[in-house]
Amino acid sequence: MPNVTIAVMLALLPWPCLGQDASPSPGTVRPVPEAKPAAVRRGKAGIKWVTIPGGTFTMGSDNADEGPTHSVTIKSFQMAKTLVTNKQYKACVEAGACAAAPDYGATYDGDDQPVVGVDWNQAEAFSKWAGGRLPSEAEWEYAARSAGKDWKYPWGNEDATCGNAVISGCGYNATAPVCSKPNGNTAQGLCDMVGNAWEWVQDWYHNSYNGAPTDGSAWESPTGSGRVVRGGSWYVDADVALSAIRNDNDPGYRDFYLGFRPARRGQ
Repeated sequence: MPNVTIAVMLALLPWPCLGQDASPSPGTVRPVPEAKPAAVRRGKAGIKWVTIPGGTFTMGSDNADEGPTHSVTIKSFQMAKTLVTNKQYKACVEAGACAAAPDYGATYDGDDQPVVGVDWNQAEAFSKWAGGRLPSEAEWEYAARSAGKDWKYPWGNEDATCGNAVISGCGYNATAPVCSKPNGNTAQGLCDMVGNAWEWVQDWYHNSYNGAPTDGSAWESPTGSGRVVRGGSWYVDADVALSAIRNDNDPGYRDFYLGFRPARRGQ
């Protein structure tokens, strides 16, 4: 009964389980699947989040209200690559989460120009809508120093010029499109951390760093009369376009040189 013998022999042979590949024969090289390219991390309204690695740095300078210099430890976080643009802010307005920004005319209205004229509360509202918050002053300076390097500027110690920052004396009558000065980017790729538009941060303003937090958190107590702004703008001279420069405004203040960018916890 040859048919029965063959059936028994076949039944005794090892067969792969369903859903599994058969074992390759000796010497066979199984192909390795190609790695997929990493996805671009973009959030609401096309915000591109840049990861800033944590570390410890010396914050401040010997100038006026930028001292005393002090050591601050920052946890890794993410910051928007650019100042929030008109196009991005309009998306928040259309979603009903933000109040409209004032219109300063056509020279400020480009989709890729920074939104300006928003007060601190509007900046905070957008940041929450976008899934983030305003950066602390310490986080902002740490990011502006290319993750805490001992540099005067985001790019190093070379003076601010028309080639690396949107500042006064370079022919500007208004803000410029974001990221138009790539030579001034931080090592992590943040654009316009000095120049173009001042940036609201979370902290209340104090006229010195005596008593300031050293853990990277915002200085919320005691409160003050103004919130801190950082970075200078197209309207300031080169000697103001520094990573350590700081100023303050009433939280309800608006002007054509004042914008912001959000931050968020590391993802």
